[in-house]
Amino acid sequence: MPVLRLVLLVVLAGALLTGAGPAASAAPSAAAAGLYRWPLDGVPAVTRPFDPPATVYGAGHRGVDLAAVPGAAVLSAGAGVVAFAGLVAGRPVVSVDHPDGVRTTYEPVQPGVAAGQAVARGSPLGVLLPGHPGCPAAACLHWGARTGPSAYLDPLRLLTPPRVRLLPWV
Repeated sequence: MPVLRLVLLVVLAGALLTGAGPAASAAPSAAAAGLYRWPLDGVPAVTRPFDPPATVYGAGHRGVDLAAVPGAAVLSAGAGVVAFAGLVAGRPVVSVDHPDGVRTTYEPVQPGVAAGQAVARGSPLGVLLPGHPGCPAAACLHWGARTGPSAYLDPLRLLTPPRVRLLPWV
């Protein structure tokens, strides 16, 4: 019986780590989380952190602002398909849909891609433009992430897989 429990535990742990099962579409899996990277070369400084709104339409900061220089290459944080590349409320935005159900957004970016285009992790999406409101640097990239229409995530959490702990079988 202990061997059966061990086999079951290994199978369940494998399913969790690979994202198999019904929870995989609701949020990024541990395996998917490790497949994301910074959307700029190097490790940029965070000039404004994620601050989720208390309500769907409430005030907050639905992403992070990353310091950079104008003209810096903006890179896809993960593999996916460009969902949108164009203007939103007069600001140039690129959005990428990833296979795990996460959509990442990048602005202000002069797009070098088009909607429907497949992109690999680290592929150039365009170049960073100056003029992001409240940016203390020469330019800031606003990087956002969400699942569904309004479930915003801290995009920095995509960079590190969650810690997996095995609990005793009782």
